[in-house]
Amino acid sequence: MHEANKSNPSLWWRLSWRLSLVIVAVVAVVIIGLCVWATTRMSPNIFVEDKISAAVATAVKRDPQGKFQLRDTPELLSLKMQNKGLWYVAATTDGASVSYGAIPAPYAGIAPVAHLFQDADIRGSAGTNEVASIERVETAVGEVRILSGGFADKGWPVLTLLGGTYPIYITLIVVALPAIFLTVPRIVRRALARVSDVADKASQIEPRQHGARLPVEGIPKEVAPLVIAFNGTLDRLENEFRKRQRFLIDAAHELRTPIAIMQTRIDGMAEGQERRRLLSDVARLAETAEQLLDFERNDQATDVDGTVDLVDLARTVVADLAPLAIAAGYQISFESEVENLERRGSPSALPRAISNLVRNAIDHGGNRGMITITVSAGGRINVADEGPGIPAEHQDLVFEPFYRVTPKSRGTGLGLSLVKQIVANHRGQVSLKSGSTGTQVAIELR
Repeated sequence: MHEANKSNPSLWWRLSWRLSLVIVAVVAVVIIGLCVWATTRMSPNIFVEDKISAAVATAVKRDPQGKFQLRDTPELLSLKMQNKGLWYVAATTDGASVSYGAIPAPYAGIAPVAHLFQDADIRGSAGTNEVASIERVETAVGEVRILSGGFADKGWPVLTLLGGTYPIYITLIVVALPAIFLTVPRIVRRALARVSDVADKASQIEPRQHGARLPVEGIPKEVAPLVIAFNGTLDRLENEFRKRQRFLIDAAHELRTPIAIMQTRIDGMAEGQERRRLLSDVARLAETAEQLLDFERNDQATDVDGTVDLVDLARTVVADLAPLAIAAGYQISFESEVENLERRGSPSALPRAISNLVRNAIDHGGNRGMITITVSAGGRINVADEGPGIPAEHQDLVFEPFYRVTPKSRGTGLGLSLVKQIVANHRGQVSLKSGSTGTQVAIELR
């Protein structure tokens, strides 16, 4: 799961930054669109209106007699040179005016009264295609009204509007961007929260957890087919698992009868080495069949809520298996920190788990030394031997079904796997420590 998180892109991140960019792009398009729309309503001279106003503002003066005049400043001369058809009328609010260029006939009548207008966009006259504008500007001699037209280069009105209105849209962007990049990820995260919950539930499904399915309620409809398909896969896997389980249980049951018949026939044989060897083989076969049954039936164990005394269970198992251990060359001891220790568990499954641990120590302890079974006050049952130990590369695998450290071992490879399964059903833990001085396997029930 961790490797997948590193290699796969985050849907939350991709949706967040893409939606944020889309919103930013929409805001930019709206701003530009409004400016384009405004150019259809405003004067086409908007690009040059500021230029003529600035040039006239620096050129106005009054002569010693107080007459209103315009000086040929470098700015005004440059404007005239760039626009050969330029004309304008500059008028003070008291009616004094100065004109330049050939004023189109339709606008000639407006020139004497230009001082009465503050702002105007004049176009649509039948007599000319010329567009005229009236602007007001503050100058050294007071407010001046400028009627102008005849511009050769009217520039890009849209850019002019963008440049003139930047305080508005820059403020909008400064306010909107943090809101977008903080809000959109939160919205996406909340939209995907249910998907994350389902992913967590999927990671908690155990291989033998029958009937576990992922919830579809609240899942986005785009993701729901994936969840439904996953549940369908669980259905098919569970059906196949039941078929396999029924087969193994039936096979183990069927083996009991021929094993019993073989054991009866062997018992009738004359005493000798061949009889003892056959009895040993039949006993091993019978144990394998029983362990297989235990392994499969333990999946269906439902009696894990009974009350058991761990000390009594462990003591009983030690008493039952002590003759077997002594016959195999071991000493065996039982120790407990408390007189009794009650836990919730299965009265039938837990003795099998403890018995398997002791049998495992007998089978792999090297037929020498001490096998020690201890019960702690905290609910820990520890089985230790003084055998050669388990190689480090095998220690993580010994709890797998049918795994044997030595391929020619007489064991079935189901003992420790069954222990792990039983303890898992009781929500406990199994641990193993092994070295050259022996092996310790412990189960802990809370």
